Amino acid sequence: MITVDLHPIFQNNRDIELTLRQTIFKAVHTGEDAVQFIPGKGSGQLKQRVLTFLAQKHIKKLYHAVETLPGNSGRVIVRMAPPGSRSAAPAGDEEDHDWGM
Repeated sequence: MITVDLHPIFQNNRDIELTLRQTIFKAVHTGEDAVQFIPGKGSGQLKQRVLTFLAQKHIKKLYHAVETLPGNSGRVIVRMAPPGSRSAAPAGDEEDHDWGM
């Protein structure tokens, strides 16, 4: 499982989007079974941004479930789709990425 703490970048929309995208595509390309994003408890705004990102049609094709605990648990777990059922990354997202987060 890949775990990403979003606290250090919570104020930068561009960095959040880039981190979410790179992490999901890294999980697809490396065959990870799950990704855990940690937006923290706070006001819930960062968690909602993660869920909104995951709801995008082209991203939903890459996983089969999103798990959150009732209330504001401070983490979002994304269960990736089995490798044979995943769609290819959308055009333009196949460029070289710096996976060393």
